[in-house]
Amino acid sequence: MSYDFSVRSCDLNKLNSMTKYPSIPTYHALGDKGRLLDEFVRFNGEITLTEKVDGTNSRIIMLPDGNYILGSREELLFAKGDLIGNPALGIVNALRSVADLLPQSEHNIIVVYLELYGGKVTAASKQYTAKQNVSWRLFDVAVITDIVTLFTKSVQQLAAWRDNGGQTFLDEDQLKKASIEFGFELTPRLATVEALPISIEETYEFLQQMLPTTKVALDEGAGGRAEGIVARTYERSAIAKIRFEDYERHTKRRQ
Repeated sequence: MSYDFSVRSCDLNKLNSMTKYPSIPTYHALGDKGRLLDEFVRFNGEITLTEKVDGTNSRIIMLPDGNYILGSREELLFAKGDLIGNPALGIVNALRSVADLLPQSEHNIIVVYLELYGGKVTAASKQYTAKQNVSWRLFDVAVITDIVTLFTKSVQQLAAWRDNGGQTFLDEDQLKKASIEFGFELTPRLATVEALPISIEETYEFLQQMLPTTKVALDEGAGGRAEGIVARTYERSAIAKIRFEDYERHTKRRQ
């Protein structure tokens, strides 16, 4: 396999598609008008619970030619060495100097996924800061191999590959090691459990007990409301989000 990769000549639309973060399902399936259903994601083995931070999904894409690209969830925003970057969501301004310090990737594409929060990033920013402070937390890292083959696929094929688990993510121990190597704090680890509640009502109670307030507030004036929890197995073979918004809406509609 050849690794004469060049960011200046590769198909950026394909690179964007293969490095996007896949959607995380809700723990209980969403039905009509957001009503939760009894159907739920099944986990086998220990489950790590982490705080789901309400910010904007950001990517640092580390490339085999020594370059990097910054991206939002949907778009590529800036490449190493560019004089002008897309200012969307404040991602480039916040992460450019950080990305400059990351170690280079030698053979594979390494994608660092961060939640950028605070400032004026989202409507929930006031829950984390009263002073428009900005921060970020690492929540996943993907290692993309067989680059040559992937670039022969269409953007649509890459999207299907991605959405069907084609990307390889670090397991929990590898993710902790990467956070140290890259110098990023992880999203807060809340607990490791053997099982999750099954019913919608029990899950809502569990959520309230496990995360009464956010653990990543940036100053004393922050509102403190948390978005929810991400549950994942050690190797990330199963993953789901448990959000206050979904369970509160469900409860109100039942009442």
